[in-house]
Amino acid sequence: MISMHRTIGVLAHVDAGKTTFSEQLLYHTEAIRRRGRVDHRDAFLDSHEIEKNRGITVFADQAVFQYNGTDYTLIDTPGHVDFSPEMERATGVMDAAIVIVSAADGVEGHTETVWELLGKQGVPAFLFLNKTDREGADPQQVLTGIRSSLSEDAFLLDDGLTSELAEWIAERDEELLERFVDDRYDEEVWIAAMRRMIAERRIFPVMTGSALKDTGIVEFLGWLDLLTETAWDQDAPFAARVYKIRHDDSGQRVTFLKLLAGRLSVRDEFTLHGEAEKITQIRRYNGHRYEARDAAYAGELIAVTGLSGAHAGEIMGGAGSRAGFTLIPSLSASVRFDPSIPATDMLGHFRKLDAEDPSLSVVWDESSREIRVRVMGKIQLDVLKEVVKERFGTEISFGEPSILYKETIRSAVNGYGHFEPLRHYSEVHLRIEPAGRGTGISFESECHPNALAPGYQNLVGQTLTEKPHRGILAGAPLTDLKITLTNGRAHNEHTAGGDFREASLRALRQGLEKADNVLLEPVYDVKAKVSPDQMGRVLSDIQQAHGRFEAPEQAGGAALIKGRVPVATFMDYPAAFASFTNGKGTLSLRPGGYEECHNTEDVIGHAGYDKDADPEYSSSSVFCAKGKGYTVPWDEAEEAMHLL
Repeated sequence: MISMHRTIGVLAHVDAGKTTFSEQLLYHTEAIRRRGRVDHRDAFLDSHEIEKNRGITVFADQAVFQYNGTDYTLIDTPGHVDFSPEMERATGVMDAAIVIVSAADGVEGHTETVWELLGKQGVPAFLFLNKTDREGADPQQVLTGIRSSLSEDAFLLDDGLTSELAEWIAERDEELLERFVDDRYDEEVWIAAMRRMIAERRIFPVMTGSALKDTGIVEFLGWLDLLTETAWDQDAPFAARVYKIRHDDSGQRVTFLKLLAGRLSVRDEFTLHGEAEKITQIRRYNGHRYEARDAAYAGELIAVTGLSGAHAGEIMGGAGSRAGFTLIPSLSASVRFDPSIPATDMLGHFRKLDAEDPSLSVVWDESSREIRVRVMGKIQLDVLKEVVKERFGTEISFGEPSILYKETIRSAVNGYGHFEPLRHYSEVHLRIEPAGRGTGISFESECHPNALAPGYQNLVGQTLTEKPHRGILAGAPLTDLKITLTNGRAHNEHTAGGDFREASLRALRQGLEKADNVLLEPVYDVKAKVSPDQMGRVLSDIQQAHGRFEAPEQAGGAALIKGRVPVATFMDYPAAFASFTNGKGTLSLRPGGYEECHNTEDVIGHAGYDKDADPEYSSSSVFCAKGKGYTVPWDEAEEAMHLL
């Protein structure tokens, strides 16, 4: 049986009018009786008190409506860069996306981030140019910017399927072009082709209007419904993607799922990460309210209780692995709280928040005896304070955020590790090579099974990839490495699984000791628009912050500046920028990944990391002679290895 369910997301740069657009969509489909507004603090989807107080979307919430025989779930996502990981998790369950662009401001930094994520997820996208009623709005100029910054295959649909548009579409499809040349135009054929090309992300419809003035919304919805198509098989084996984790008012863990195939019923049982779990309730949320259901079907976005081990991004049933997320926080901060509160209690609170937002990467730092979290920016810290107070009744603060550095190597090296105290034995040989920036750590084996059993080879891989490992410069996490197991040896009687953990980490560390190690720092992609007389100031500020910039462009009487700048030197720049431009300039700081650190020696000195005193890592190897183990330092270990 085929079910008709579609999940659509609304995404935008902050203040583009995304939530107002969503309210209009829900009103016109009779999902809500009155239209709320962000500035009136009564928007249906910004129902959280924190969102009302701040006037921004913080949490990706959902609403349901029906249109033309199809059930829709609409996800309103955060537009502020500090909450972009929440937005990224939402894109993974969308069947189509609506990208709102302000006709007054054009394509902004977060718009580009949104567009890249939709491309990586393969999500079809429609664009709505909002605020056309604003003074200075220029939809045609914004459309030109969209074609330049996002896709040259964006097309205006305001006037419907005109002959000019039919020809434009035909030029992008050989079969259509042949029909068009032979004067065999058939609107239904063109509509079907548009559906297919939109689904394949080959073309992108654009419409204009004003969400505030309620113009263009109904027309947009009609085209969205006509040009999207989903078909879900309820009879296929069950499969679902975990969308997000929340905890309800009673503290109960709620797991949100997008059903990809089959059906789900209350009391269905699953094995997750080795533990048996049972669905105790199925909910379909509409804003902060929900209805309980006995079953759910392919295509639906629902929530369940009873699952305690599911993680955001992973697939339940079917094929597929846990999704990797690309928007990674670049700041770390310590949690400060009243010493009368047991640290274990506070850590428990933050473990709940970590399940809901895995990008927080909550850890207990044993050396400093403190809880640390990772965040995108300072606004996120302010919101976390409010969340902890509201949900757990506790006042907290945060230490000054610090930069999250990473380490890699510049060229390939071999690493050797041997672990042979009495009645233990393992030896591991690794080839460690630099990988592309942002690729993390990958592992493969070219070791022959006759040399080392596959089970032991898997243990080596698990050890090297199951968690981040520290580099030797500043103790920062290692990244962007391709590690290959080239050889290894076990003993028939004396080898235990833990021996290969020891040998693997020693081999990794021994390789790092010989390598040309590189410290990496996070950077921003900067985009600034200022009056021509302020251009010199911005260029100078970027240069003094150890950044670099492209040749400035002129756009509508303003100077457009693009560049890349270290987060460490530029994260407080927005306040200064707003001051000297009197709030009239626009500045976008977009996470730009990692580059080689501009002040490596200063960072290493400040970190004070002693690679020889780290209790978790050693670059030395342990050998055995005459019934007694002895240590061989890293620079002598290679010659002592048993394997050639």
